[in-house]
Amino acid sequence: MSQQPVVPPFAVITGAQVADVLTGGEEQVVDLVEEVYRLHGRGASVNPPSYFLRFPDRPSSRIIALPASVGGDRPTDGLKWISSFPENVAAGIPRASAVLILNDHATGYPFACLESSIISASRTAASAALAADRLSRGARPRRVGFVGGGLIARYIHRYLEATGWSFDVLGVHDLSDEHARAFAGYLGGRPGDAPAVVHDSAEDLIRDCDLVVFATVAGAPHVTDPAWFAHNPLVLNVSLRDLAPEVLLASANIVDDVEHCLKADTSPHLTEQLTGNRDFIDGTLFDVLEGRVELPSDRPVVFSPFGLGVLDVALGRHVHDRLRESGRLGVVEGFFHELDRYGR
Repeated sequence: MSQQPVVPPFAVITGAQVADVLTGGEEQVVDLVEEVYRLHGRGASVNPPSYFLRFPDRPSSRIIALPASVGGDRPTDGLKWISSFPENVAAGIPRASAVLILNDHATGYPFACLESSIISASRTAASAALAADRLSRGARPRRVGFVGGGLIARYIHRYLEATGWSFDVLGVHDLSDEHARAFAGYLGGRPGDAPAVVHDSAEDLIRDCDLVVFATVAGAPHVTDPAWFAHNPLVLNVSLRDLAPEVLLASANIVDDVEHCLKADTSPHLTEQLTGNRDFIDGTLFDVLEGRVELPSDRPVVFSPFGLGVLDVALGRHVHDRLRESGRLGVVEGFFHELDRYGR
């Protein structure tokens, strides 16, 4: 006789707990992200389009719903609900906030609610570190620049550092001189003797670096000249909207998921609208992992990750399980109340 499904206990997981599990485990997170990309590429996931909640009275702000289901050894369903309110920065609080709901694969019952800004930043940074490693042609670049000096840039640097990257120089450019210098100060305080250099313009940074990371809140392209990339750097287009189509058309382009990335006026989406086709896309990161794409040496390589909800769900499940195994999971007793069909 098959075992009857049971309602799982419901846990609330704080940001402090998430950080405690993930800090120091960056290499394991990168391995997990690679595993999920492979599951997704092989069809062992469900990752429908993200839903954008926008506001006529707050046009720069949005809240995004990312539903997803990931298979593998620990199949899990879930939803990330993440807000982006850029005006928060001027008020001294982070731009983004998020929660992640995990659902039991057998019953559909939610079994955890996690603070998810750290999960979101970690999976973004792990994806960037994985891509930087697998898309490097030859030796890893050592002159690394960040356009945008916020939390995502900090996490990407942390994941590069934790996965063995060495730096000759670290460049920073931000529209806010205060933020640029603060991030440069953070980088300068990290182990190693690589100088952190603040650049007055994105052009100067791009021309000076072999790995360029875009981590901004730009809503429209502001980098338009392919000549800035004449030295053929590797570009992590994490914020997705900084690069004009002209730059992408002069580059080799790798995305995380074609259908997801070519929407919402991302740089690849604008390029598709301009050209009327997707011929400029050379493949996905899964294709690279599987050895299906040969990267050219005579053009820049641009990685544009839209950000897949399956990564959040898998990483959230990882955090949940580590806390459960260590006896630190905070369960809310009696969270589900109506559990009898007839109220007996």
